[in-house]
Amino acid sequence: MALLEVEELHTTFHTEKETIRAVDGVSFEIERGETLGLVGESGSGKSVTARSVLGLVDEPGIVEAEAMRFRGDDLAEVGWEQARGDLSIVFQDPINSMNPVYTVGNQIEEALRIHQNLRGKAATDEAISLLKDVGIPDAARRVDEYPHQFSGGMRQRAVIAIALACDPDLLVCDEPTTALDVTIQAQILDLLDELQREEDLAVLFITHDMGVIEETADRVSVMYAGELIETAPVDKLFENPRHPYTRGLLASIPGRTVNGDRLPTIEGEVPTATSEPDSCRFAPRCAYAFADCNQVHPERINVSEDHGAACLLYDERFPEEPPAGGIDAVVGGDER
Repeated sequence: MALLEVEELHTTFHTEKETIRAVDGVSFEIERGETLGLVGESGSGKSVTARSVLGLVDEPGIVEAEAMRFRGDDLAEVGWEQARGDLSIVFQDPINSMNPVYTVGNQIEEALRIHQNLRGKAATDEAISLLKDVGIPDAARRVDEYPHQFSGGMRQRAVIAIALACDPDLLVCDEPTTALDVTIQAQILDLLDELQREEDLAVLFITHDMGVIEETADRVSVMYAGELIETAPVDKLFENPRHPYTRGLLASIPGRTVNGDRLPTIEGEVPTATSEPDSCRFAPRCAYAFADCNQVHPERINVSEDHGAACLLYDERFPEEPPAGGIDAVVGGDER
Protein backbone atom coordinates (compact mmCIF):
# COMPACT_ATOMS: atom_id res chain seq x y z
CA MET A 1 0.00 0.00 0.00
CA ALA A 2 1.35 3.40 -1.01
CA LEU A 3 1.81 6.07 1.67
CA LEU A 4 -0.19 8.63 -0.35
CA GLU A 5 -2.73 7.77 -3.04
CA VAL A 6 -4.49 10.45 -5.07
CA GLU A 7 -7.17 9.54 -7.60
CA GLU A 8 -8.84 11.95 -10.05
CA LEU A 9 -8.03 15.15 -8.20
CA HIS A 10 -9.84 18.25 -9.48
CA THR A 11 -9.27 21.76 -8.13
CA THR A 12 -11.34 24.53 -9.65
CA PHE A 13 -11.56 28.25 -9.01
CA HIS A 14 -14.87 29.91 -9.82
CA THR A 15 -14.68 33.58 -10.80
CA GLU A 16 -17.26 36.01 -12.15
CA LYS A 17 -16.02 35.49 -15.71
CA GLU A 18 -15.00 31.81 -15.85
CA THR A 19 -14.14 28.60 -14.05
CA ILE A 20 -10.44 27.82 -13.94
CA ARG A 21 -9.59 24.11 -13.85
CA ALA A 22 -6.19 24.46 -12.16
CA VAL A 23 -5.90 20.73 -11.46
CA ASP A 24 -7.88 18.53 -13.82
CA GLY A 25 -8.03 14.81 -13.13
CA VAL A 26 -4.62 14.21 -11.56
CA SER A 27 -3.78 10.76 -10.13
CA PHE A 28 -0.53 9.63 -8.51
CA GLU A 29 0.90 7.76 -5.55
CA ILE A 30 4.01 8.01 -3.39
CA GLU A 31 5.66 5.16 -1.52
CA ARG A 32 7.31 5.54 1.88
CA GLY A 33 10.93 6.67 1.44
CA GLU A 34 10.36 7.60 -2.23
CA THR A 35 10.84 10.94 -3.96
CA LEU A 36 8.29 11.78 -6.63
CA GLY A 37 9.26 14.75 -8.77
CA LEU A 38 6.46 16.95 -10.12
CA VAL A 39 7.70 19.14 -12.96
CA GLY A 40 6.37 21.57 -15.53
CA GLU A 41 6.36 25.23 -16.47
CA SER A 42 4.94 27.92 -14.21
CA GLY A 43 1.15 27.77 -14.42
CA SER A 44 1.00 24.01 -14.96
CA GLY A 45 -0.76 23.39 -11.64
CA LYS A 46 2.08 21.90 -9.59
CA SER A 47 1.75 24.02 -6.47
CA VAL A 48 -2.05 23.89 -6.53
CA THR A 49 -1.82 20.10 -6.62
CA ALA A 50 0.35 20.10 -3.49
CA ARG A 51 -1.89 22.58 -1.68
CA SER A 52 -4.94 20.53 -2.60
CA VAL A 53 -3.45 17.40 -1.07
CA LEU A 54 -2.53 19.34 2.09
CA GLY A 55 -5.93 20.99 2.44
CA LEU A 56 -4.49 24.48 1.92
CA VAL A 57 -6.72 25.69 -0.94
CA ASP A 58 -8.88 28.63 0.15
CA GLU A 59 -12.07 29.98 -1.41
CA PRO A 60 -13.01 30.39 -4.19
CA GLY A 61 -11.12 27.14 -4.77
CA ILE A 62 -13.01 23.84 -4.64
CA VAL A 63 -11.13 20.55 -4.22
CA GLU A 64 -12.76 17.29 -5.31
CA ALA A 65 -11.29 13.82 -5.76
CA GLU A 66 -12.44 10.26 -6.18
CA ALA A 67 -10.03 9.43 -3.35
CA MET A 68 -7.15 10.90 -1.37
CA ARG A 69 -5.75 8.29 0.98
CA PHE A 70 -2.87 8.71 3.41
CA ARG A 71 -1.60 5.48 4.99
CA GLY A 72 -4.82 3.91 3.72
CA ASP A 73 -7.11 6.42 5.47
CA ASP A 74 -9.36 8.78 3.53
CA LEU A 75 -8.10 12.32 4.17
CA ALA A 76 -11.61 13.74 3.84
CA GLU A 77 -12.78 11.50 6.69
CA VAL A 78 -9.70 11.84 8.91
CA GLY A 79 -9.59 15.61 8.43
CA TRP A 80 -6.61 17.67 7.31
CA GLU A 81 -6.11 19.23 10.75
CA GLN A 82 -5.49 15.80 12.24
CA ALA A 83 -3.34 14.56 9.37
CA ARG A 84 -1.31 17.74 8.84
CA GLY A 85 1.30 16.79 11.46
CA ASP A 86 2.26 13.88 9.19
CA LEU A 87 2.13 16.03 6.04
CA SER A 88 4.56 18.96 6.03
CA ILE A 89 5.49 21.50 3.38
CA VAL A 90 8.61 23.55 2.63
CA PHE A 91 7.64 26.64 0.66
CA GLN A 92 9.63 28.35 -2.08
CA ASP A 93 10.37 31.68 -0.41
CA PRO A 94 11.33 31.40 3.29
CA ILE A 95 11.32 35.15 3.92
CA ASN A 96 7.58 35.20 3.13
CA SER A 97 6.71 31.91 4.84
CA MET A 98 8.25 32.93 8.19
CA ASN A 99 6.79 35.51 10.56
CA PRO A 100 9.26 38.44 10.82
CA VAL A 101 8.17 39.47 14.34
CA TYR A 102 8.85 36.11 16.00
CA THR A 103 12.21 34.48 16.56
CA VAL A 104 13.11 31.40 14.56
CA GLY A 105 13.01 29.41 17.79
CA ASN A 106 9.48 30.60 18.59
CA GLN A 107 8.25 29.46 15.19
CA ILE A 108 9.79 26.01 15.56
CA GLU A 109 8.42 25.73 19.10
CA GLU A 110 4.93 26.60 17.87
CA ALA A 111 5.00 23.56 15.57
CA LEU A 112 6.35 21.42 18.41
CA ARG A 113 3.59 22.61 20.74
CA ILE A 114 0.80 21.93 18.25
CA HIS A 115 2.00 18.61 16.87
CA GLN A 116 4.13 17.07 19.64
CA ASN A 117 2.69 18.77 22.75
CA LEU A 118 6.13 20.06 23.82
CA ARG A 119 6.42 23.25 25.85
CA GLY A 120 8.94 25.31 27.79
CA LYS A 121 12.53 24.12 28.02
CA ALA A 122 11.72 20.79 26.35
CA ALA A 123 10.44 22.62 23.27
CA THR A 124 13.43 25.00 23.20
CA ASP A 125 15.88 22.12 23.49
CA GLU A 126 14.15 20.28 20.65
CA ALA A 127 14.16 23.46 18.52
CA ILE A 128 17.92 23.76 19.04
CA SER A 129 18.34 20.10 18.13
CA LEU A 130 16.34 20.58 14.93
CA LEU A 131 18.44 23.58 13.93
CA LYS A 132 21.54 21.47 14.44
CA ASP A 133 20.01 18.69 12.34
CA VAL A 134 19.55 21.07 9.41
CA GLY A 135 23.08 22.40 9.65
CA ILE A 136 22.64 25.72 11.49
CA PRO A 137 25.93 26.52 13.31
CA ASP A 138 25.80 27.80 16.91
CA ALA A 139 22.16 26.73 17.10
CA ALA A 140 21.79 27.50 20.83
CA ARG A 141 22.44 31.18 20.11
CA ARG A 142 20.69 31.48 16.77
CA VAL A 143 17.45 29.97 18.06
CA ASP A 144 16.74 33.41 19.57
CA GLU A 145 17.41 35.34 16.35
CA TYR A 146 14.83 36.64 13.89
CA PRO A 147 14.41 35.53 10.25
CA HIS A 148 16.00 38.73 8.89
CA GLN A 149 19.19 37.86 10.79
CA PHE A 150 19.54 34.63 8.78
CA SER A 151 20.94 34.41 5.25
CA GLY A 152 18.72 33.05 2.47
CA GLY A 153 20.18 29.57 2.76
CA MET A 154 19.94 29.60 6.54
CA ARG A 155 16.30 30.71 6.38
CA GLN A 156 15.51 27.82 4.07
CA ARG A 157 17.18 25.46 6.55
CA ALA A 158 15.07 26.99 9.32
CA VAL A 159 11.88 26.43 7.28
CA ILE A 160 12.91 22.79 6.84
CA ALA A 161 13.43 22.57 10.62
CA ILE A 162 9.88 23.89 11.16
CA ALA A 163 8.54 21.25 8.76
CA LEU A 164 10.50 18.50 10.53
CA ALA A 165 9.16 19.64 13.92
CA CYS A 166 5.89 17.95 12.96
CA ASP A 167 7.75 14.63 12.60
CA PRO A 168 6.15 14.08 9.17
CA ASP A 169 5.97 10.95 7.04
CA LEU A 170 5.56 12.99 3.84
CA LEU A 171 7.46 16.19 3.08
CA VAL A 172 6.22 18.40 0.25
CA CYS A 173 9.00 20.58 -1.16
CA ASP A 174 7.48 23.36 -3.28
CA GLU A 175 10.40 24.77 -5.30
CA PRO A 176 12.59 24.94 -2.15
CA THR A 177 15.77 25.95 -4.00
CA THR A 178 14.45 28.36 -6.64
CA ALA A 179 15.43 31.56 -4.78
CA LEU A 180 18.92 30.29 -3.85
CA ASP A 181 22.23 30.53 -5.65
CA VAL A 182 23.75 27.35 -7.10
CA THR A 183 26.09 26.63 -4.19
CA ILE A 184 23.40 27.00 -1.52
CA GLN A 185 20.97 25.05 -3.70
CA ALA A 186 23.35 22.10 -3.75
CA GLN A 187 23.69 22.25 0.04
CA ILE A 188 19.92 22.25 0.55
CA LEU A 189 19.47 19.30 -1.84
CA ASP A 190 22.18 17.35 0.01
CA LEU A 191 20.48 18.17 3.31
CA LEU A 192 17.08 16.97 2.08
CA ASP A 193 18.63 13.76 0.77
CA GLU A 194 20.35 13.10 4.11
CA LEU A 195 17.19 13.82 6.11
CA GLN A 196 15.14 11.57 3.84
CA ARG A 197 17.49 8.64 4.34
CA GLU A 198 17.68 9.14 8.10
CA GLU A 199 13.93 9.64 8.64
CA ASP A 200 12.63 7.38 5.82
CA LEU A 201 10.63 10.34 4.51
CA ALA A 202 8.49 10.28 1.41
CA VAL A 203 9.04 13.48 -0.61
CA LEU A 204 6.92 15.24 -3.22
CA PHE A 205 9.46 17.53 -4.90
CA ILE A 206 7.96 20.30 -7.03
CA THR A 207 10.15 22.25 -9.43
CA HIS A 208 10.47 23.54 -12.98
CA ASP A 209 14.19 22.66 -12.96
CA MET A 210 14.71 19.33 -14.73
CA GLY A 211 18.37 19.27 -13.65
CA VAL A 212 17.33 19.29 -9.99
CA ILE A 213 14.81 16.51 -10.63
CA GLU A 214 17.48 14.35 -12.25
CA GLU A 215 19.52 14.58 -9.04
CA THR A 216 16.73 14.09 -6.50
CA ALA A 217 13.78 12.07 -7.80
CA ASP A 218 13.08 8.34 -8.01
CA ARG A 219 10.07 8.83 -10.27
CA VAL A 220 8.90 11.85 -12.25
CA SER A 221 5.45 13.11 -13.22
CA VAL A 222 5.29 15.84 -15.86
CA MET A 223 2.40 18.30 -15.54
CA TYR A 224 0.88 20.50 -18.21
CA ALA A 225 -2.25 22.70 -18.03
CA GLY A 226 -3.57 20.92 -14.95
CA GLU A 227 -2.95 17.37 -16.20
CA LEU A 228 -0.25 14.75 -15.72
CA ILE A 229 0.98 13.92 -19.21
CA GLU A 230 3.92 11.60 -18.52
CA THR A 231 5.11 9.51 -15.56
CA ALA A 232 8.18 7.28 -15.39
CA PRO A 233 11.19 6.33 -13.28
CA VAL A 234 13.70 9.17 -13.48
CA ASP A 235 16.29 7.22 -15.49
CA LYS A 236 13.73 6.12 -18.10
CA LEU A 237 12.27 9.58 -18.46
CA PHE A 238 15.66 11.20 -19.02
CA GLU A 239 16.97 8.45 -21.32
CA ASN A 240 13.84 8.17 -23.47
CA PRO A 241 11.20 10.86 -22.90
CA ARG A 242 8.07 9.98 -24.83
CA HIS A 243 5.79 13.01 -24.64
CA PRO A 244 6.80 15.91 -26.93
CA TYR A 245 6.40 18.35 -24.05
CA THR A 246 8.81 16.36 -21.88
CA ARG A 247 11.26 16.27 -24.75
CA GLY A 248 11.06 20.03 -24.99
CA LEU A 249 11.72 20.45 -21.28
CA LEU A 250 14.75 18.19 -21.41
CA ALA A 251 16.07 19.86 -24.54
CA SER A 252 16.16 23.16 -22.63
CA ILE A 253 18.78 21.83 -20.18
CA PRO A 254 22.25 23.17 -21.04
CA GLY A 255 24.56 20.38 -22.16
CA ARG A 256 21.87 18.12 -23.63
CA THR A 257 21.68 19.73 -27.09
CA VAL A 258 23.39 18.06 -30.04
CA ASN A 259 23.02 20.79 -32.65
CA GLY A 260 25.16 23.59 -31.30
CA ASP A 261 25.05 25.96 -28.38
CA ARG A 262 21.62 27.51 -28.90
CA LEU A 263 18.98 26.02 -26.61
CA PRO A 264 15.65 25.14 -28.27
CA THR A 265 12.42 26.61 -26.98
CA ILE A 266 8.76 25.63 -26.97
CA GLU A 267 6.86 28.51 -28.53
CA GLY A 268 3.78 29.82 -26.73
CA GLU A 269 2.61 29.59 -23.14
CA VAL A 270 0.80 27.12 -20.90
CA PRO A 271 -2.93 27.70 -21.49
CA THR A 272 -5.39 28.32 -18.67
CA ALA A 273 -7.83 25.42 -18.64
CA THR A 274 -11.38 26.75 -18.37
CA SER A 275 -13.45 23.87 -19.75
CA GLU A 276 -13.47 20.10 -19.87
CA PRO A 277 -10.79 19.00 -22.36
CA ASP A 278 -11.96 17.79 -25.77
CA SER A 279 -8.51 17.88 -27.42
CA CYS A 280 -4.83 17.77 -26.49
CA ARG A 281 -4.05 20.95 -24.55
CA PHE A 282 -0.45 20.85 -25.76
CA ALA A 283 -1.38 20.52 -29.45
CA PRO A 284 -1.09 24.26 -30.31
CA ARG A 285 2.57 24.18 -29.23
CA CYS A 286 3.46 20.67 -30.39
CA ALA A 287 5.80 20.00 -33.30
CA TYR A 288 4.15 16.58 -33.79
CA ALA A 289 0.48 17.59 -33.70
CA PHE A 290 -1.78 16.09 -36.37
CA ALA A 291 -5.47 16.54 -37.12
CA ASP A 292 -6.82 14.22 -34.42
CA CYS A 293 -4.85 16.05 -31.71
CA ASN A 294 -7.28 18.95 -32.06
CA GLN A 295 -10.35 16.72 -31.76
CA VAL A 296 -9.50 14.00 -29.20
CA HIS A 297 -8.32 14.32 -25.61
CA PRO A 298 -5.45 11.84 -25.12
CA GLU A 299 -5.58 9.23 -22.38
CA ARG A 300 -2.59 7.70 -20.60
CA ILE A 301 -0.95 4.95 -22.65
CA ASN A 302 1.60 2.53 -21.18
CA VAL A 303 4.48 2.97 -23.61
CA SER A 304 6.64 0.54 -21.63
CA GLU A 305 6.72 -1.04 -18.18
CA ASP A 306 6.03 1.64 -15.50
CA HIS A 307 6.22 4.39 -18.15
CA GLY A 308 3.04 6.14 -19.27
CA ALA A 309 2.33 9.08 -21.57
CA ALA A 310 -0.92 10.84 -22.48
CA CYS A 311 -0.29 11.34 -26.19
CA LEU A 312 -2.02 10.18 -29.37
CA LEU A 313 1.37 9.24 -30.84
CA TYR A 314 1.08 5.99 -28.90
CA ASP A 315 -2.64 5.37 -29.34
CA GLU A 316 -3.19 2.58 -31.90
CA ARG A 317 -6.54 4.13 -32.87
CA PHE A 318 -4.66 6.97 -34.58
CA PRO A 319 -2.14 5.52 -37.03
CA GLU A 320 -1.39 8.80 -38.81
CA GLU A 321 2.29 9.76 -38.58
CA PRO A 322 3.06 13.23 -37.20
CA PRO A 323 5.18 15.76 -39.10
CA ALA A 324 8.90 14.98 -39.18
CA GLY A 325 11.53 17.05 -37.37
CA GLY A 326 10.59 19.36 -34.53
CA ILE A 327 11.64 18.52 -30.99
CA ASP A 328 12.66 14.95 -31.91
CA ALA A 329 15.35 16.27 -34.23
CA VAL A 330 16.97 17.93 -31.23
CA VAL A 331 16.54 15.30 -28.53
CA GLY A 332 16.61 12.07 -30.53
CA GLY A 333 14.86 8.85 -29.62
CA ASP A 334 12.32 6.65 -31.35
CA GLU A 335 8.61 7.30 -31.48
CA ARG A 336 6.23 4.39 -31.48
